Amino acid sequence: MADPIRFYFRNVIHEVTNVAPTQTILQHLREDLRCTGTKEGCAEGDCGACTVVVGSLENGALELKAVNSCIQFTPTLDGRALFTVEDLQLPDGRLHPVQQALVDCHGSQCGFCTPGFAMSLWGMYLKHDGQAPSRCQIDDALSGNLCRCTGYRPIIAAAGRMVELPRAEFDRAAVADALRALQRSEGSSYAFDGRSFHAPRTLDELVALRSAHPQALLLAGSTDVGLWVTKQMRELNDIIYIGNVAELKSVAQSEGTLEIGAGVTLQDAYAALCRHYPDALSDMWQRFASLPIRNAGTLGGNVANGSPIGDSMPWLIALGARIVLRGPGGERALAMEDFYLGYQQKDLQHDEFVAALRVPLARDNVRFRTYKLAKRFDQDISAVCAAFALTFEGDIVKEARIAFGGMAATPKRAAAAEAVLNGRAWSEDALKEAMAALAQDFAPLSDMRASSSYRMKTAQNLLRRFWLETRLDHPLPPSAVNAFAAQA
Repeated sequence: MADPIRFYFRNVIHEVTNVAPTQTILQHLREDLRCTGTKEGCAEGDCGACTVVVGSLENGALELKAVNSCIQFTPTLDGRALFTVEDLQLPDGRLHPVQQALVDCHGSQCGFCTPGFAMSLWGMYLKHDGQAPSRCQIDDALSGNLCRCTGYRPIIAAAGRMVELPRAEFDRAAVADALRALQRSEGSSYAFDGRSFHAPRTLDELVALRSAHPQALLLAGSTDVGLWVTKQMRELNDIIYIGNVAELKSVAQSEGTLEIGAGVTLQDAYAALCRHYPDALSDMWQRFASLPIRNAGTLGGNVANGSPIGDSMPWLIALGARIVLRGPGGERALAMEDFYLGYQQKDLQHDEFVAALRVPLARDNVRFRTYKLAKRFDQDISAVCAAFALTFEGDIVKEARIAFGGMAATPKRAAAAEAVLNGRAWSEDALKEAMAALAQDFAPLSDMRASSSYRMKTAQNLLRRFWLETRLDHPLPPSAVNAFAAQA
């Protein structure tokens, strides 16, 4: 017998049966629960009108994260809590400080996007617990919300105003207690109309399910798979969801390596990595999609997807990261660049799955940077993503690792450019030869994001930027390099 979907909603346990496994949370809210405050704008996780906050128990503590309900499937709510804009009003009928601040600062015009902004602000309100957020924190929290009416100034003002109003308390303990009562001792299987949604809780359960259902789709954060349903109208039959497998949600450090489970969210993965690579990865962390996407998507899923324009793979390849695959025969690990065989082709057996990533930690003799070029600063797909990691012996390049996304059918190393640099001083002459060698490594395509010539020229210029920032004699800080580029 199929298990029902059970989650905490509007202060009660809500039980769901007889809906498609790929029904989105947004559809369930609007069509089944008649909670129409949450809006559909893009149905692809870009505009943020559908933003909700989902609560889950992580290591026994309640975590609350803003996500896009338009691409999250209803069965993923099992054992979790769901909060929408209807939950913000205070028990005595007053507006929540988030709502009142939007009123006071005139942060709403047509009002369509406002519920999504309110939920993103509420998520930030709870996270900062009464402390005034910085402008950077506000921008990051709102990076997944688009408004076609305003210039954002009044909404940003509301983010500062909300913490000045009388504090609205949130009973975390009550929610956590409700979720503890919902936790299952073993995995669940939901089914409807001939389609199934399996949610294992242990790694062994996942291995067994993958072996028994090799044709099933593995689902992590749904930030890509959700679009298969909402945009491509694909019918997905059997799904195996990894979001409840505790072993895949750990981050562990040992012997100069950070091992990140395939179920660790992008937000948590980048937070852990930026503790070791603050200068090199902080900008990429902020510019990787939006906060709701990072709250849902996983680094393992981004890697397993294998998109040639994915932003994580170039820097993982440059650092020499290894991917850990798991199947019924055990575990195997291979270099990240060896995982990608061709466009959407991977060295992955039908009964295997990505279990973890092993990322080398910072070393004194390695200079590392990664750069993203896109038309928008926030929430945009890269035209070119570049990563450079040079290992030095004195002033000689012992090993050059250069990788690009957006330049080929897969994330790819620049072998010819690397060969030019290996064994040489990190000089401008060597740089110029390596820049020219990039034309041997890549023949990029033209598409809606960039032309072939633009991609080649900017790839070469990013290598020069890396040299300017890491040259052994008088390296320039990134701010100076940016000023230099602006004047050029």
